[in-house]
Amino acid sequence: MGVLDRFEKGVEHIVSAAFAKAFRSEVKPVEITSALRREMDDRAAAVSRGRTVVPNEFVVALAPSDLEQIEQWGADTLADEMVGAATEHAASQRYSFVGPVEVSFEQDDELTTGRFQVRSASRRGAVAPATSSVASARHPIVDIDGQRYLLTGPVTVIGRGSEADIVVDDTGVSRRHLEIRVTPAGVIATDLGSTNGTFVEGHRIDAATLVDGNTITVGRTRILFWTGADEDDATDGGR
Repeated sequence: MGVLDRFEKGVEHIVSAAFAKAFRSEVKPVEITSALRREMDDRAAAVSRGRTVVPNEFVVALAPSDLEQIEQWGADTLADEMVGAATEHAASQRYSFVGPVEVSFEQDDELTTGRFQVRSASRRGAVAPATSSVASARHPIVDIDGQRYLLTGPVTVIGRGSEADIVVDDTGVSRRHLEIRVTPAGVIATDLGSTNGTFVEGHRIDAATLVDGNTITVGRTRILFWTGADEDDATDGGR
């Protein structure tokens, strides 16, 4: 290839790059999902041995045209899928959240089509996705229909209403049905005046101290509770 040919190729490359930058296509959901994973990796913080915390709230800033496209695709559905992808990534990396994972979109008029920015924060909530099987007396895990929740706050309300910390899709469950409270003396389950009652190991209760492996029944829903007490005892015994 002669000097002139190389020069022409170089000019063609520069022009093509400039054209691509000027006429960048709209943002793809997969690009946002990848950015969320990178944000988690970049901001992962080891808070104790075996526990690394990552952000659980993400705001994606988009150009007006990209936000319009996201809304046409279904912003809520995309956000839910991205929450699922973020949770799966956290589980694969053994990251922990301190609250529920949320993804939202906002418009930034200064961004051009195809460009976006991600802001993240760690915001404590009553529950968080359980990204590992490690539970403790301070942060128990409940399993509801195969979905695991890490109880990150001192009080967790379970019910059918949107105001509950864990929402259960069961018509036999009251809007605010059951409270689980973590105390220095133990974990207490309290019925909140529900219509159909709360049962622990088949016995109807007003309030009861939970032990590892207890099954709580509300309506037609079974809730498995555990703290990993057996593992803690085994560890203590080996010291």
